[in-house]
Amino acid sequence: MTALNDIHGVLFNAHILFSLILGVWSVGMATRNQSISGNFWGAVATITVLAALTLLVGIIMALSGLRIARVTIYFLYMAWLVVIMPGLFTLLRGRDDRSAAIAFAILSFFNASTSFSMWSRGLVGPWISPDAG
Repeated sequence: MTALNDIHGVLFNAHILFSLILGVWSVGMATRNQSISGNFWGAVATITVLAALTLLVGIIMALSGLRIARVTIYFLYMAWLVVIMPGLFTLLRGRDDRSAAIAFAILSFFNASTSFSMWSRGLVGPWISPDAG
């Protein structure tokens, strides 16, 4: 199960970094008053898949008997990270203007700070067996 802990940690750290990169990219588009490109929409899909994979590994670890201190809070936060980017896309009805880029920048930086907060408060690991205590 140590391998799953490691995989989960790598995926979660990648999500933090990808959120930061997506935020910087969004700010760049908004600053230059550019439309959001297809590449950006692909990155939004990628970060959603990355969050979903991280959550899937967390579910697998939970089903195999591993636990973290506040597992319910973990799953609530992870559900947020999976649905919020597609949710913003839906709320904006696919707009690709400067305002949409600003909205995605704010959300990306918020997701990065939320993920970093989860990490710093120990909500992402290590996952341990209750019997190991």
